[in-house]
Amino acid sequence: MERNSIYARNNWQTAVEKLGFGFHTAEIPYWKEDACYEFTLAEITLIEKATAELWGMCLEAVQHIIDHRLYPLFAVPESAVPLIEKSWNEDAPAIYGRFDFGYDGNELKLFEFNADTPTSLFEAGIVQWFWLQDFDKSKDQFNSIHEKLIAYWKYLKPYLFDGTVHFACVKQSLEDLTTTEYMRDCAIQAGLETKLIFIDDLGWDDSQKVFVDMEDQMVSNVFKLYPWEWMVKEPFFEQMLKQQEMYWIEPAWKMLLSNKAILPVLWELFPNCPYLLPTYTEAENPLKNYVKKPLLSREGANVQIVRGDFITAQTKGIYGAEGFICQQIFESKSFHGTTPVIGSWVIGQEAAGIGIRESNKLITDNTSCFVPHLIKG
Repeated sequence: MERNSIYARNNWQTAVEKLGFGFHTAEIPYWKEDACYEFTLAEITLIEKATAELWGMCLEAVQHIIDHRLYPLFAVPESAVPLIEKSWNEDAPAIYGRFDFGYDGNELKLFEFNADTPTSLFEAGIVQWFWLQDFDKSKDQFNSIHEKLIAYWKYLKPYLFDGTVHFACVKQSLEDLTTTEYMRDCAIQAGLETKLIFIDDLGWDDSQKVFVDMEDQMVSNVFKLYPWEWMVKEPFFEQMLKQQEMYWIEPAWKMLLSNKAILPVLWELFPNCPYLLPTYTEAENPLKNYVKKPLLSREGANVQIVRGDFITAQTKGIYGAEGFICQQIFESKSFHGTTPVIGSWVIGQEAAGIGIRESNKLITDNTSCFVPHLIKG
């Protein structure tokens, strides 16, 4: 893996906005194309293999958690357990997830799994692909995200409940809306009937015991870009147990995989896996040099890097009440102080492509940048 400095396209902002990418710049550019990452085919094969194997391990881990009722480790409220187990036992539809890897040029290691509400999907599937067509269309990318999303929606179509598939997110986030509308567009291309609804506008018909949209249409299939740890605290959560014929996508069992408590469970189950770092609950941590992460933090919030008795880096935030895990430090390959994290997508049970986010900080946070990639050759 190499980081190459290149020239950005003239008026690249206009080019990405034509694709519907409206959040390319905040205080600093989030999308960067004055550089790109170049991978060998062997490195891509390694990422693809690791993604497929870890996905299989994660499914085994979910069954292990349910069998041994390890829910307290995940700070899952007791009221959520029936929904988790129902969605797992009924094989409720699940579309996607993103494994975040560190890579030192030799070893690939899992940092965490964004299994419930992963973002950067649109950038990885669409924006960087069109960048490549302008930069050098003779090159290739590890990127079948768009095709696999459409194909998997087609596969799921006969298994969903009859009627519309609603696509839901919060009103205040352009990034969430873009990701949700992109996923919706893939479903439309797969031949499904769809409708956008904001989480805030989801209603409940108590006479029929069903969720409804703003036009009183029953909501029986809903893709939601809204995390389960928030949903279990919503006033409507208890009503979710009452509607029998309904799919939430991603399903409730994904709240186990999106929780960083899955990392010590994976380490306990698969200690010889070459892609896993030694990881423990805070209470059982024997490590001297480690990264301390809240179970439910987002965008690198409330993370500490600990070496010996000293905190060498940390971020602020609102997370941590549910507890922490401690993961062995892994030194990823750095390029002049810039460190990439490889986000590897699993879609429809298959590895589907990567997106790179980089940061000049020790902890990747919400100021990191998305940088496109290509395959050498």
